[in-house]
Amino acid sequence: MKAIGIILAGGNSNRMGELSKKRAIPAMPIGGSFRCIDFALSNMSNSHVQTVAVLTQYNTRSLNEHLSSSKWWNFGRKQGGMYLFTPTVTAENRDWYRGTADAMYQNIDFLKNHHEPYVIISSGDCVYKMDYNELLNYHIEKKADITVACKDMPADADVSRYGVVRMNEDSRIIDFEEKPLVAQSNTISAGVYIIRRRRLIELLEKAAEENRFDFVTDILIRYRNVNRIFGYKMKHYWSNIASTNDYYRTNMDFLKTDVRKYFFREEPKIYSRVDDLPPAKYNVGSDICNSLISSGCIINGKVENSVLFKKVFIGKNCVIKNSIILNGAYIADNTHVENCIVESNGTLKANNYYCGDNEILIISEKNERYEL
Repeated sequence: MKAIGIILAGGNSNRMGELSKKRAIPAMPIGGSFRCIDFALSNMSNSHVQTVAVLTQYNTRSLNEHLSSSKWWNFGRKQGGMYLFTPTVTAENRDWYRGTADAMYQNIDFLKNHHEPYVIISSGDCVYKMDYNELLNYHIEKKADITVACKDMPADADVSRYGVVRMNEDSRIIDFEEKPLVAQSNTISAGVYIIRRRRLIELLEKAAEENRFDFVTDILIRYRNVNRIFGYKMKHYWSNIASTNDYYRTNMDFLKTDVRKYFFREEPKIYSRVDDLPPAKYNVGSDICNSLISSGCIINGKVENSVLFKKVFIGKNCVIKNSIILNGAYIADNTHVENCIVESNGTLKANNYYCGDNEILIISEKNERYEL
């Protein structure tokens, strides 16, 4: 493909609460088997983008471990590959990334040292499938300076936390407002952009000269009447992980047959790092209904409408309903968990009751397991 890729994976959201204290949002587990960043990486790989840069900053340990080998996404190659960039102190710069544009500017040598004519920029916190070749062909057909992947949201959706766009009949973006108080459209930016490499370098250098650091605000919105910016409508599933409710809803979507089939069965596939774990074990007394149970789990109780990630232990007479149990959690006997998210490697002692009534309850218990 005539493009290189950049995945923006350095952000944090205060609306994720406890969940983002130990990991970056792109490292959040999704659908029992994946991490959030797997979707952007798999889209790059499936679209034959051979060279991809991942820009990380916040709480990167878990994400770096996940990306320790590029072979899982077929980027272990002699030419191209996956590059992991974190903020670096140099003679010219001592700042952390101050925004998405600044993150790309601090790694501008990556853009200058490659010859591909186009750059595909993607957020690392979205769950979706996309053939970037179709996006590139659309970009060339429209003779666009920048193309933005867009998504029509349901009429009742709260779009005030997204970048909201309005397009004319030719799909050219005539208005772009980031997180508006009152939205004038139900079409949002999906966090995927395509632009000519040389043009991106020019815009980043100009933004840096003016001490402007955000790609959306300081490049897309600022130059919307100067550049030919077009919108490309996405038709299939898309979800952004920006809050606890978003994270909960996205994982619960995987319990729907059509969503599960779309991501697990239909081509192209979504790839992720593989752990050598035994299949889930269902002991006498286990009762499973409409749930995702990952490898390495041991189930002794009832699990209903829930997503269990790898190496979860459910004790005897436990009831798990409408909940997400993250990797390595241990839930002791006679424990009831409902409408909750249990943090990874947490230990819930026996004979306890946890229930999120009006909102999703995040449980982060660090009890020693030998005390049970």
